[in-house]
Amino acid sequence: MWIRPARPTDAEARAATALVLAAKAHWGYDDAFMAACRDELTVTAADIPRRRIAVAEAPDGELAGLVCLDGTPPHGRIGLLFVAPHTMRAGLGRALYAHAVEEAGALGFTGLTIESDPHAVGFYLALGARPVPGTESAPLPALTVPIPARPGWARAWTGGRRAVHLGNVAEFQAQFAPATTGRVGPAHREAADHYACLAAFTGLHPAAVVLPGRIPDGWLGLVAERLRWSSVELYDETDEAALLARGGLGDRWRDTPVVPWGRTPAVARLDGQALPPDALRYESKRASHELFARLAPGHPGIRPPERWTPANRRAAARLIAARARTGRRTVAKTEHGAGGSGTVIHTARPRPRALPRGPLLLEEYVDGATHPTYDGLVDVSGTVHDVGVAAMTMDGTAYRGATAGPGAVSDATAERATRFGHAVGTELAATGYRGWFDVDYIEDGTGRLAPAETNLRLTGPSVAFMIRQRLAETGGGAERGLVRTLDHVPLGARLPDAELIAFLARLAERCATLGTVLVPTIPTAAYAPTPYVGLAIAAPTPDHLAAVDAFVRAECAMPAP
Repeated sequence: MWIRPARPTDAEARAATALVLAAKAHWGYDDAFMAACRDELTVTAADIPRRRIAVAEAPDGELAGLVCLDGTPPHGRIGLLFVAPHTMRAGLGRALYAHAVEEAGALGFTGLTIESDPHAVGFYLALGARPVPGTESAPLPALTVPIPARPGWARAWTGGRRAVHLGNVAEFQAQFAPATTGRVGPAHREAADHYACLAAFTGLHPAAVVLPGRIPDGWLGLVAERLRWSSVELYDETDEAALLARGGLGDRWRDTPVVPWGRTPAVARLDGQALPPDALRYESKRASHELFARLAPGHPGIRPPERWTPANRRAAARLIAARARTGRRTVAKTEHGAGGSGTVIHTARPRPRALPRGPLLLEEYVDGATHPTYDGLVDVSGTVHDVGVAAMTMDGTAYRGATAGPGAVSDATAERATRFGHAVGTELAATGYRGWFDVDYIEDGTGRLAPAETNLRLTGPSVAFMIRQRLAETGGGAERGLVRTLDHVPLGARLPDAELIAFLARLAERCATLGTVLVPTIPTAAYAPTPYVGLAIAAPTPDHLAAVDAFVRAECAMPAP
């Protein structure tokens, strides 16, 4: 089954009305009663947009369920919720109810009312609805459904709608390769395809996930159970080229937004939303540093690293050596690169060949104890939304994950990082950029924030923010806690797919007994020559999170059979 917006043809063919009437009649109402409520239960083509009707469709195209969301914020009503009699007690009604509640939250509703058929009251109560006192004996008992508040960024992202998530990490980075490293070999592609699994988590509840690599059976089920996803379809071993070769996303997903990891010409051909030519300008570290230098004077406590652009690699080596003689370290960067790739810290004169390939940028080394990152998004209107500030985990220059939630960074750091990040977002919007972005910082011991780069795409920390918000909305408890992503947890043994999924299921269950939610995020590298997995963990306090982090790493180092 999959849940999609209803179409006029669903009403014109009377399939929607037939479904509703059959579901109502299942409870034994006589012909006279059914005739009396026929008009009320008839679904017309005009009702579909007005009542925000969604349907559940079976693989053979038959309608198996229907739900509608009536009214305007802040208060609305679930006016219809029916499933075909032969699908009852299979979880479809629960999925349609969750779909309506999610849509209500995205649209800014604070509560819903249900006038329930007496036979369905127990169903709604089990899902969290509350009875309205004094209506218990009415012909249609009334219930209320509280809607958790959703922050503005979550309402703005894809308009709050479920989307097709596209893990095009390799394709996004490859479009910059000719100007930088010139290399996108098999090893780079394989690493990017592992990382692409994170695209599944770049929305609160995907409709479908398209990933370039082969995904172990059972992974999506583990994730869906912990994040309460329903009717999510997985297309693995499918990339942009494969989608274009078969004509794009197809009619099945024509009404569904597409969330790529990053914008590319191929994505523009898929969704028809090309960016202006200059919109990705600040993906360049050279251009972003120029932007930082221009904005920094208006932001106390923000000071970009000093930067030099040597004429050639030998000149770069000489400058690094001159700085090293006075005890100063130097960072050499390529113009583009994700996750710390193409970045090297030098403490002595390097041989020119040891420097990163491509046009070089040299920066002063900022000795940072913490690495804050600000995430934001520019919506379709050009408005900048602040998502939050997380603390990145670094292994040398390599990104390894992030922690989002209270206490991840100090309030003062978060405030300064947000003000500057928002200003960067305003500049991005002016170029025509629309979508997710971040600004990465280094914070030294004096409280200085040195902006290092901006990324015009989905980011590793975006996964932490999304999972935290999803858990908050579904009762996972993360609204007062923290979420940490661990993108590279070494495994002590190579695990075939079936053993990996069994191990992750046991690990998730053990974490649940510790008051923690564990979500497997990268399941494709467990049989690599140097095996690892990606995980996200949610815990109520920093101490609890640190303890579970250590526990999880120890378990992965010696995975039990």
